[in-house]
Amino acid sequence: MEMSGQKLSGSGQEARRLPLPQDAVDRPLAAFMRDYRDGESTGRHSHARAQLLYALRGVMRIATDGASFVLPAGRALWVPAGEPHSVSILGQVAMRALFLREDAARAGPAGVTVLATSPLLRELILAACEEPLEWDEHGRGGHLAALMLDEIHRAPSLPFGLPEPREPRLARLSAALRADPACPLSLEEWAARIGASPRSLSRLFRAETGLSFGAWRQQLRLAEAAALLAQGVPPARAAAAVGYASAPAFGAAFRAAFGVTPAEGARMGPSGGER
Repeated sequence: MEMSGQKLSGSGQEARRLPLPQDAVDRPLAAFMRDYRDGESTGRHSHARAQLLYALRGVMRIATDGASFVLPAGRALWVPAGEPHSVSILGQVAMRALFLREDAARAGPAGVTVLATSPLLRELILAACEEPLEWDEHGRGGHLAALMLDEIHRAPSLPFGLPEPREPRLARLSAALRADPACPLSLEEWAARIGASPRSLSRLFRAETGLSFGAWRQQLRLAEAAALLAQGVPPARAAAAVGYASAPAFGAAFRAAFGVTPAEGARMGPSGGER
């Protein structure tokens, strides 16, 4: 994917501006569609317009400067205009996206947010992909756009995002837990490994992420479990892979976080009923 232009983020690192026709078309929104192979990555970039990312199948991992997101098929990620981010592909991903002009983007959240996608919004996104970039504002395209903006405004947010600690010791701890979400080490054991007291580690974690160490690790485990389920891994295996010894405990935590059972999460996975 060709990228040009540069933008400085709050971290001081350069993010490439990825220009697309959808960023410049004189319409409130424009649709984008592309299929990706397993292992592909966009690299760190930004767009001139707000973006709604959606996958019919597969799983996307999206990283921003402040958080990371696991996006299974059937969920959408709202990315404000100018927000540096990268997308990594797990499995075969059929991406369908919307790019929204500044006035239309007011329908969405202020920050990067995972949104629940209603069946209506899903069908509207697919229908928009069939429209030309310069669709008829007084015809079918205009009706679709009005409905999409209303559905985006109504869409509930979901806790698939995980704040990223920046402090070097916490960043190493975070990387280790991402590599092995099932790691059973306690707060005290991690504190000894990174060279901090348990009290200091606890205080640092809350200051950096807004969460306790335990809450952060649980969110990580549930997000990784959601990715496994979306790739077709059975719920019991997904639970064990992220460190849950008890299937009922995993089921209760998953439902509390995402509003669906692990079995329902699995059904949102590899096949998306694509067009």
